[in-house]
Amino acid sequence: MPGGNINENDEFRTDEVWMEEALRAAQRALDAGEVPVGAVVIHQGKIIGRGFNRNILDFDPTAHAEVVALREAGASLGNHRLSDCDVFVTIEPCAMCAGAMVHARIRRLIYGADDPKAGAVHSALHVLNHPALNHRVEVRAGVLAGRCAEILQEFFRSRR
Repeated sequence: MPGGNINENDEFRTDEVWMEEALRAAQRALDAGEVPVGAVVIHQGKIIGRGFNRNILDFDPTAHAEVVALREAGASLGNHRLSDCDVFVTIEPCAMCAGAMVHARIRRLIYGADDPKAGAVHSALHVLNHPALNHRVEVRAGVLAGRCAEILQEFFRSRR
C-alpha cells in the first residue's frame, strides 16, 4: 500500500532526526569522560527529557542516559507514567534501564547499536516484552547503528 510506505518512511526519517539528538547527548558524555551513551524522550513531537551517562560525574551507578532522560521527562510532564512517549537511545538498554522503561510505560523504544554483553532488549536479556511483565514496548533497533557504535568504539579505543 503506497500510503503506508510514505508514512513509514516519514517515521523512519523522524526516528533518525531524534537519534541525532541522542548522539549529541552521547557526545556530551564523551566530552565529560563518561561512557558515551545519550538518550532523549519525545512527547508530541518535542524533547521533554534528555540525558547522557553521568555515573562518574554524579557518583551515581543509576545515572545512565536513559534514566536521566526519563527522570527529566517525568518532571516535565508532572507524571511518572510516560505512556505517550518514545525513548531514543544510542545503545541497547541494560536491564536497569529497560526495567525503568517498563515502569514508565513508554510507548516505543528506538535504539542504535546492539549491546551483545549487557543489552536487555534482545541481546543478553529480553526485559521489555517479557511475558511476565504488565507492559509491552514497541521496539525499533538499528537506527544510525554505525554511528552509535562508532562513538562507543572511539571511547574504548582511547582507554586501551
